[in-house]
Amino acid sequence: MAHVATWKKDVVKDLTEQMTSHQVVAVVNLRGIPSAQLQKMRADLRKDANLVMTRNTLMDIAITEAAKKRPGLEALKEVVDGQCAIVTTDMNPFKLFRAMEATKSPAPAKPGDIAPEDITIKAGETPFKPGPIVGELQKVGIPAGIENGKVVFKKDKVLVEKGKPVPDDIAKVLPRLEIFPMTVGLDLMAAFEDGLLYRRDVLNIPADYYTTMLSTASRNALALSMHIAYVTPQTITPLLAKAYREAMALSVEAAYPTKDNIKILLAKADAQMAALARKTDGLEDERLKKRI
Repeated sequence: MAHVATWKKDVVKDLTEQMTSHQVVAVVNLRGIPSAQLQKMRADLRKDANLVMTRNTLMDIAITEAAKKRPGLEALKEVVDGQCAIVTTDMNPFKLFRAMEATKSPAPAKPGDIAPEDITIKAGETPFKPGPIVGELQKVGIPAGIENGKVVFKKDKVLVEKGKPVPDDIAKVLPRLEIFPMTVGLDLMAAFEDGLLYRRDVLNIPADYYTTMLSTASRNALALSMHIAYVTPQTITPLLAKAYREAMALSVEAAYPTKDNIKILLAKADAQMAALARKTDGLEDERLKKRI
């Protein structure tokens, strides 16, 4: 029987305990994060979350062990791939996702990196003074020139298309142009809580998305209950007001006097009388004209 190093057993035991003692367990991608920056991110998160980096095989074993107490946790093994780490916390998955996103910052592209978007330059002046820089830019296909004593880009140009690898010569020039197309930070792939696995496409929504949905649903529910006259603590007051207005309108239309509408009925009768008088006066005037 093969001997298993003590340190491996200790790592698996510690990680298993963390995954069974915290509400949320997540897997984050660490690809491309410089060591110093990673250590700072880890320190910044320490008060709210634990980030454990170890071999993927040990993560898989720990997840399997923890899943004995937390059914469904084994689904996390699907996203344990490449450079990654386990995060345990009591923050809800959505708050954790936003915390991970907050660690991200622009970074220069390395040769071979895949462009996340088109990497472009815009026509116009640059901060460079005339000199060898013009030839260096032209050498990598950038339409640079000198106008009025300044280095300019003569036209817009896409240097690297989205999804294409960044060539070595372009990668060397981009930092000088202050173009940092890559993003470096903790990339949350999936999080597990209460038997459910939340992948990043579910977690990656605006912070006010659900509050907006709930607000809209509340307004729609109120409108529907008002339409069908369904009485609730929220609708009783507007329903009574609506019923009063409709009853008042009906009583006035039917000329049915009450203490609430008598003034309105008298005003309506007065207006009708005045209109009739004007009409009668008009007829008398017409008859008089015909006689004359």
